[in-house]
Amino acid sequence: MSGDWLATDRADLAAERILDAAAELFAERGVAAVGMRDIAAAAGCSRATLYRYFDNRQAVRIAFVHRETRRIVAGLTDQVRDIADPGERIIAAMLAAIAAVRADPLLIAWFRPGDSGTAGRISRDSDVIESLAATIFADIDLGDPERSRLARWLTRVIVSFLATPGRDEADERAMLREYVAPIVTRAAPTWADR
Repeated sequence: MSGDWLATDRADLAAERILDAAAELFAERGVAAVGMRDIAAAAGCSRATLYRYFDNRQAVRIAFVHRETRRIVAGLTDQVRDIADPGERIIAAMLAAIAAVRADPLLIAWFRPGDSGTAGRISRDSDVIESLAATIFADIDLGDPERSRLARWLTRVIVSFLATPGRDEADERAMLREYVAPIVTRAAPTWADR
């Protein structure tokens, strides 16, 4: 079996298969409880093969979060592209991101008690997540450092809503409208003037 796993033309497929197996385990057992031995067994490969693709379980976690973030951000960009008001645009993007995570059992598992810290650390420290979040602001004249800081902050707000939800979507929308939208609008005056 390992010869099949190590075929050069199947490397990307193998990494995806490993991430898919890990995702199922994360949802079933919790992110913190899943080790490399568990992932290898679920993926149907040896631990040696698993380590060829990922150095450790944190590398598996990061790769999974990055893959899913790319997928979510790609969908968000299309959903909010035509919203002209920066405050409304960010509210729509954030609520859509939150809804996408909540709708997927493989993703919302990261925000259960005991696991949300892992998601928070990855989102806080990830240049990939920061740059993907910043793509939502690609047409705002903020400058790269400001756009980057705003993207990091907004990602933290999303993580906080996932770990500690509001009463309902209306409550979350009201909080975003009252506290987040004014900051985004103030940070993006040239976009608001368009």
